Amino acid sequence: MFYRKLGTVPRRRHTQFRGTAGNLFFEEMQGEEGFTWNQSFLYHRNLPTVITDAEEIAYENREQVKNSPLLPRHLLTHKLGVGDDPVTGRHFLMGNTDLSVLYVAAVRSSGLYRNAVGDELCYIESGSAVLESSYGTMEVGDGDYVVIPTSTTHRWRLTSDELRLLVVECTGGGHVRPPKRFMSPLGQFLDGSPYNERDLRGPESLPEPTEGEADVLVRTRTGVTRYTYAYHPFDVVGWDGYNYPYALNIHDYMPSTGALHLPPPTYITFEGPRFVICSFVPRLFDYHPDAVKVPYAHSNVDSDEVLFYTGDFMSRAGTGISQGSISLHPAGFVHGPQPGSHEKSLEMKSTNETAVMIDTFAPLMLGADVAGVEDPGYAWSWARGAGKAVKGDSFDAR
Repeated sequence: MFYRKLGTVPRRRHTQFRGTAGNLFFEEMQGEEGFTWNQSFLYHRNLPTVITDAEEIAYENREQVKNSPLLPRHLLTHKLGVGDDPVTGRHFLMGNTDLSVLYVAAVRSSGLYRNAVGDELCYIESGSAVLESSYGTMEVGDGDYVVIPTSTTHRWRLTSDELRLLVVECTGGGHVRPPKRFMSPLGQFLDGSPYNERDLRGPESLPEPTEGEADVLVRTRTGVTRYTYAYHPFDVVGWDGYNYPYALNIHDYMPSTGALHLPPPTYITFEGPRFVICSFVPRLFDYHPDAVKVPYAHSNVDSDEVLFYTGDFMSRAGTGISQGSISLHPAGFVHGPQPGSHEKSLEMKSTNETAVMIDTFAPLMLGADVAGVEDPGYAWSWARGAGKAVKGDSFDAR
């Protein structure tokens, strides 16, 4: 990320910095990978270290079960129901030691929260909010990717009746970053990358100072703790550095097109420890006169593939895939377009699809909430689309 500054900071780090009344401000460094990677320095009116209480919290169910028998899955996230807030209302859908994938449809603002395990990437399917953090306020809405660095104290203040989020947590530690191939050795976006600094939005203004104690829910590697701080963490007079929350709207991602089909890594948007996130957005279809414009069947020999659908997706037509659907195509399963999609694509000039893809490099386990929202017929949709009988069907589709 690039350098950003908000509010007032001293001329030099680690030096006395005082207010107009002569009071000393207190410096806090938030950095990655010890002291060896991106850092920001925040200046507080009060000591940010003073806690007056700590309580272990029994948090959400994250029990995991194997994807066995190995099947492609289709989850209908809109069946999960609406309620709670963007933090405590999250439903765990799938994960492994590297990441967790969760979904929430929130109807009220959250309390203060800090994920001390790893970065979070939240994709806003619909709704709007202000992300408030020690770094300041940032308005976010439909189609925004919101990246929240590890240990950033923040809260979601809803500005719509409902806010729907797909959440990716780095559960093995680590960070979500733009792909290295987009960047110069000094961290500038290269010309030709599908997005750049002009597309990224950071905190816009410092939060209003708040007096009194504050409870902060903190996720750690061993559980969840609620701290009570003597001073509210939104007491920052200024900060600067390279580590802060930011947003990128999916429709600011400029897709590549080609004469023939381009593979999914063409659309990579972020990378994390042992996973990548890609964006499929409206674009021209392949323009070679003989092009088959849907993907070829493929085996993800090293990856599980997750797709979150937020717009038309032609190659899944006829399967029940709809707004808010999530498909999981695991390594070991050969998958591809539904029967009929190949021919249908030949005369098409463009696609209006919008989807977020997560490719993992370790198998995904399923969460307990999956059982109530899974489409049990999805695994057999290729057979039924081809007019083939499926074991257990009451008729012979042939």
